[in-house]
Amino acid sequence: MTSSDRPAFCVHCGQTSDGGAEHSACHNPRTALEPPRYCTFCARRMVVQITPVGWTARCSRHGELAG
Repeated sequence: MTSSDRPAFCVHCGQTSDGGAEHSACHNPRTALEPPRYCTFCARRMVVQITPVGWTARCSRHGELAG
C-alpha cells in the first residue's frame, strides 16, 4: 500500500464511507463479529475463508487480512 491508499469504503457493504452515507446496518453488534467482505481501500469483493479459529480475507490488489 502507498500513502495515497486511505480507507474509503465500508468493509461490509462496499459503499463509500466518507461520512455522508448512512451505514447503520453495517455498524450493529452482529456485523462486529463478521469478517470484512469488501476491501476498505478499493471496494473490491474479497475472498473470505472462515475457519474454526478465525478468518482470512484477501483482496487481489491490497493483500490479506486475518482475524
